[in-house]
Amino acid sequence: MDTLVSLLLFLLVFFIIVVSHEFGHFIVAKLNGVRVIEFGIGMGPKLIGFKKKGTRYVLRALPIGGACVYDTGLEDAFSGKGDNDEDPNEKVNIEGRSGEAGSDAGFLNELQGIVYTEAPLFSRIAIVLAGPVFNFIVAFLLALVVVWNTGSSNAKITSLMDGYPAKEAGLMVGDMITKMNGSRVHLANEIYINTYTNKSRPMTIEYERDGVKGTVTVTPKYNEETGRYLIGLNGYGEYVECKNSSIFKYAFYEERYAFVGTWKSLLALLAGRGSKDDVAGPVGMAQAIDDVKDAAAPYGPWVVLLNMFNIAMLLSVNLGILNLLPLPAIDGGKLMFLFVEGLRGKPIPPEKEGIVHLVGFALLAVLAVVVMYNDILRLIG
Repeated sequence: MDTLVSLLLFLLVFFIIVVSHEFGHFIVAKLNGVRVIEFGIGMGPKLIGFKKKGTRYVLRALPIGGACVYDTGLEDAFSGKGDNDEDPNEKVNIEGRSGEAGSDAGFLNELQGIVYTEAPLFSRIAIVLAGPVFNFIVAFLLALVVVWNTGSSNAKITSLMDGYPAKEAGLMVGDMITKMNGSRVHLANEIYINTYTNKSRPMTIEYERDGVKGTVTVTPKYNEETGRYLIGLNGYGEYVECKNSSIFKYAFYEERYAFVGTWKSLLALLAGRGSKDDVAGPVGMAQAIDDVKDAAAPYGPWVVLLNMFNIAMLLSVNLGILNLLPLPAIDGGKLMFLFVEGLRGKPIPPEKEGIVHLVGFALLAVLAVVVMYNDILRLIG
């Protein structure tokens, strides 16, 4: 039963982040009059699905992604030839393509849309961007729910460690940290992510004490017990209730923390200041959800659900950022080709772009296997 609950919670988080991403592509494509062949959640064999106005809505077996597939003008692909998910006797009127991008014809009737490649450049850019943007929108909505129910924590120092640089540099209990290495700090969590990704490098800390601003520079000290570098903030964060208009401010801060934390963690990995254990795939995500569920369970199902919303918020921002990276086969790579098209005044030949995305997809598949293997080893360990 416990395993079933963990699985259901994992699927809940997965559905929130993937559906929001693919729905962004889907709704903006339809609003721009582009025909959508399939709106799919998951990968692999089809579990259930139906077809309406030329679009297949499909739930697939493996919860490791999703897809919003546009009509590219290939009749076989659109009509479903060779797709064993479809009724072989069903026929689609390909000649029914009509309407202009930006009209509401495609939104009202999928059969009256245009193919993706015929849409104006700006429309295609908007369609590709919509996935990550919707991830950020949904993350903010989730943050609103979380902070309304749980409040937030500011960046006030509540305890200092003897023999560590923070206290030696003159920081005191009650100081409100405002910046770390030039980056704004609003939340207690931001203090953690900044010190974690900083490692052993000197760190500049700006703070406010009784309305007076100050600045110190500290060099983290390695702690054998925790296995990482510390500046000596033993406790930080003062509870802030968010039952009024402050909910919007702190929801924004929470999403900003997720955004900055993801970005800094990514930069740390690229700079060699991380390890393979700092990366996780679906297996690692499922394990993290199970751990959080076990920790929150004694406080009741509502607390468990709020924690799941918080995880979904973090992962939704994470997915949005990763999809904006200029890598082949993902949204960021597609955007790069669209920007190049805008600069040169004509699109890259489809066959050449297809090869780039195919190679990129293969490399991403290899990376996914490596990450999953490491997740499994960590789980067994």
